[in-house]
Amino acid sequence: MLFQELTLEKPDKLNAELYARFMELSGTDRIRRSHHFEGRFENSYINEVDIPGIATVLKVVKQQAGQLLGMPVDTLKAGFWFNAMDSGHRTALHHHDENDELLSAVYYIRVPENSGDLILHEAGKKVIIQPQEGKVVMFAPKVMHEVTANLSSELRLSVGMNVGPADE
Repeated sequence: MLFQELTLEKPDKLNAELYARFMELSGTDRIRRSHHFEGRFENSYINEVDIPGIATVLKVVKQQAGQLLGMPVDTLKAGFWFNAMDSGHRTALHHHDENDELLSAVYYIRVPENSGDLILHEAGKKVIIQPQEGKVVMFAPKVMHEVTANLSSELRLSVGMNVGPADE
């Protein structure tokens, strides 16, 4: 499996809630940022209790991961971070195969037109995925991937996730 896509049913209300809460928390000490590249922090970490709507996304991702991996959902955990990309920002080529990750995913909250595509690289193949609000894309953590530049004048917001074994 190079990747799998699914779309949440009627994501508008959830996405509006996630976006509003992210913006409310931006600039506060409730967000921890990391991975400073090309003038921006690629990862913004928010505690799950500070953004309760994320539980819906994590539940869907863990259920789908359980099916794909042939594992019970209660044996899995999902870590997450937000990716906020302003105009001109991109995400450099990277992978997530560093710790105990079994599956990686991205969920799209806000996707203005021309705000960047997800590009997956594996075995000499390059797959371009156009993001859509409410879409989840799942892929193996070893898959190299990048996001092209946000050519819109608006913020693009997504959630990156890694699924791994739950702590014993």
